[in-house]
Amino acid sequence: MRDVFQQELHEVQQRLVEIAELVAEAMRKATTAFQESDIALAEQVIEEDARIDELALTLDELSIQILARQQPVARDLRVVVSSLRISASLERMGDMAEHLAQLTRYRFPEKVIAKSLRSTFKEMGEIDIKIAQKLIKMLKSQELKQLEAVRDLDDKIDALHLSVFDKVLSDTWAGTNMDTVDATLASRYYERFSDHAISIARKVTYLSTGEWSPDIAEITEAQA
Repeated sequence: MRDVFQQELHEVQQRLVEIAELVAEAMRKATTAFQESDIALAEQVIEEDARIDELALTLDELSIQILARQQPVARDLRVVVSSLRISASLERMGDMAEHLAQLTRYRFPEKVIAKSLRSTFKEMGEIDIKIAQKLIKMLKSQELKQLEAVRDLDDKIDALHLSVFDKVLSDTWAGTNMDTVDATLASRYYERFSDHAISIARKVTYLSTGEWSPDIAEITEAQA
């Protein structure tokens, strides 16, 4: 029974990695579609989000079954409980990529973002992709030094997010009302993607050490 239990715990970890890899690919595709007004790629992201949702749901079902049958304690309990919370955040990250793809579809054949902000959004997309890749490494190896790297990248996203608001609220902003709404929404999607990532990184740290990151209380599930 113990061997079966450990095999189930390993499967939980592998499923988290699989979902994280799909999320990283979704953000990569969504960012490309968003920047290039690629409607076919945007539709692909929207369609494939259902796969992320399905995998997150089946992982939750597995975790609940493990809790009921195995009644884990100590670190094993942390693994199962953390997986439930991490899968929820990964699912929301997939949703952020899908929202970017939906914006691309709504504005096609035009580009979503005004020319003056395109370099900012290009950078935000590149950073979010890096964040997703670091999360994959962290979920595979529980390499805790990745938490600091994810936090640094999240700080950059926050700064860019604020710069978008500064731009659209400035007297020199020449965009239309639609441009303002689109820029605000897209910036929020990129920012929320990184917020969920930092939340996951902190949960992985808790899983490994049994202790919350000092600022874990700043990120709550209510932000979903």
